[in-house]
Amino acid sequence: MELISTERRSELLRSARTILKLELRDNYDVDAELFSAWRAGQSIEDVASAWGERAAARVAAGVVTRRVKVVSEPLSDYHRFILEASKPAIDAGEAMRWLPRRLVSPVPLPGNDFFVLDGAIVIFNVFGGDDQRAEIQLFHDPEVVRLCIGAFETAWALATPYDEYRAGA
Repeated sequence: MELISTERRSELLRSARTILKLELRDNYDVDAELFSAWRAGQSIEDVASAWGERAAARVAAGVVTRRVKVVSEPLSDYHRFILEASKPAIDAGEAMRWLPRRLVSPVPLPGNDFFVLDGAIVIFNVFGGDDQRAEIQLFHDPEVVRLCIGAFETAWALATPYDEYRAGA
């Protein structure tokens, strides 16, 4: 295991051809001003379109991105925000599924969010009790890679595609 910087993580993500991402948290640090504006009823079209443009650029470059969001229901404000903001990225070709936490009890999942890049490396985002990123871990170990791919694929099979997901249904 190697600890890496956010810059190194970004480099690795930019160079990947396939990205599997499993998100386990109900809240993430997002642009506080934008999030507050959304909570007050304002549109999030600008940020959503920017996310869609980035997703479209990845898809056009041949990058395959699949994401599973494990969520508690009822959804946190953060996940209600993301459900709305993700639409342009989905329309651009990113594959996202939503998995209610109640369905993952029998699924062996790693304790932290992760990316699997090109089926060869795993990046874990480790958060502290203050909801801030504590460290970013990089693993090349084939056993860790297999564990994460297996966990991702199991979660993917249980999850609901973005366009079909209805919170609490």
